[in-house]
Amino acid sequence: MTITSVVLRQRVEDLEAAVPFYEKMTGSTASRFSFAGVDLAGIGPFLLFSGPDEAVQRVAGVAATLTVADLDSAVEKAVAEGAEVVVPKSPTPNGHRAILRHPQGGVYEYVGA
Repeated sequence: MTITSVVLRQRVEDLEAAVPFYEKMTGSTASRFSFAGVDLAGIGPFLLFSGPDEAVQRVAGVAATLTVADLDSAVEKAVAEGAEVVVPKSPTPNGHRAILRHPQGGVYEYVGA
């Protein structure tokens, strides 16, 4: 399994107000999208999100997004090493994802092909 990037997740109250700070800090332009009732902005290594509490709770429990070269292989290896699949592989606006709980308790979204 190869993790090619890590994206940190941060809930913000006002996405519009928060985006300029992260654009200036990273030198990147925000890529905005919505998913499952949550508004998101990807900016460099950050994923900012906001929305109603009920929708955000589904996103807030995940510490980071890990991009992997081969999602099926990464999930298989993580499970073999003791991880638990919380959400099985499913399509997203940016490919496919699975959410896993690592043996130490951390919950991570794995994204890949």
